[in-house]
Amino acid sequence: MKIAILGAGESGVGAALLAQAKGIDVFVSDMGQIKDQYKAKLATAAIPFEEGTHTLDRILDANEIIKSPGIPDKAAVIQEAAKKKIPVISEIEFAGRYTDAKFICITGTNGKTTTTLLTYHLLKNAGLNVGLAGNIGESLAEKVVENKHEYYVVELSSFQLDNMYDFKAHVAVLTNITPDHLDRYDYSMDKYADSKLRITQNMTGSDFFVFNADDENIAKAFDSANYAGTTVPFSLQGAAGAKVYFEDSSIKVDAKFYEGMVNTSKSGLIGKHNQYNTMAAVAVAKLLGVEDGAIATALETFENAEHRLQQVGIAKEVTYINDSKATNVEAVWYALEGIKQPIVWIAGGVDKGNDYNSLVELAREKVKVLVCLGKDNEKLKQVFGRVVPIIAETTSIEYAVRLSRSLATPGDVVLLSPACASFDLFNNYEHRGQRFKEAVEKIVLKK
Repeated sequence: MKIAILGAGESGVGAALLAQAKGIDVFVSDMGQIKDQYKAKLATAAIPFEEGTHTLDRILDANEIIKSPGIPDKAAVIQEAAKKKIPVISEIEFAGRYTDAKFICITGTNGKTTTTLLTYHLLKNAGLNVGLAGNIGESLAEKVVENKHEYYVVELSSFQLDNMYDFKAHVAVLTNITPDHLDRYDYSMDKYADSKLRITQNMTGSDFFVFNADDENIAKAFDSANYAGTTVPFSLQGAAGAKVYFEDSSIKVDAKFYEGMVNTSKSGLIGKHNQYNTMAAVAVAKLLGVEDGAIATALETFENAEHRLQQVGIAKEVTYINDSKATNVEAVWYALEGIKQPIVWIAGGVDKGNDYNSLVELAREKVKVLVCLGKDNEKLKQVFGRVVPIIAETTSIEYAVRLSRSLATPGDVVLLSPACASFDLFNNYEHRGQRFKEAVEKIVLKK
């Protein structure tokens, strides 16, 4: 048995290590430069690899190819594999062959990372033997080498799902489906939705599908009549048949022998989108037998991934929040909607064809100052100039923080929620968020 692995990042190197552990002849090929940390792992394990090229003869000599999620099917090497009818699979598909653990798999256009981290946190704090892997940045295959967990919580992108065939989730979670990555799906929402719903494939009567019943695209694409497992829809809008919903500040779960009432009043998560994420995670915890009180206690201690409505600090009764991950209008809508205090809003960057109209009424109601952080702020100024009392602009994150501090009053929130990509001034959204945190810590918190 020979396997070729395309891409030497987290998933590719993890797959290589698992293949070697199972006695498989493995070769790794990456068209780019391999990061030192991954090159070191391959070298230490004496796994042959190449970088900066694809040697087709060696790759196409494989019985099976495992490819990085970032490589599209139209790539030349994948097209050549298709001509030779060599199966192409994902690292997740490969890893699933070598463990009897149960998988809790989470996907969705938005919210999947928060939902994944929260689900893992709830289960781990309840004492379950659980691992974390997938699109969150940790290789499932590498974890399966030791295979010491009874459960794995796995975040899945549509790209990973596209190359999964026999893999089966025990609990599948779909947070929502909104337009994204459509260039990989012939600009078809139907094809993109079908990709997301691959998360339910191969499920049986003992499995569960937890999904957002308020999402129109899920309702359109999901054929419940042909689903073998138990459906567990969650809703904030009173959807018919919802099994998970809010009653005041508690989440009610009523799903076929799995019932609970979980108090969320001490959760630090902000906004309506995080209510959806929390319903999904709580539903999973209940399906796996976690007690209501244990879930409520764990909600208090959860810290979200960086740059997602992350509280940086409080000074002079002003709260500073880093939401740099909000690179689209929908994400900013959730941030503005979820914050109840007056807002000094820092936004801007590389506009992606944004339509800001959905934010206008929220801005009129809540935003007292808009600080435009970008090289071209004309669109922001044009849209919000008539509804926000004070608008300023800068290309300096430090100046944006200083200005926000000077204009904020006790009880306000200074919110970095850009609605734009970061590449005019920063390397990526993480870099932007980190620079914001550093500026707040130095200028405001005096750390």
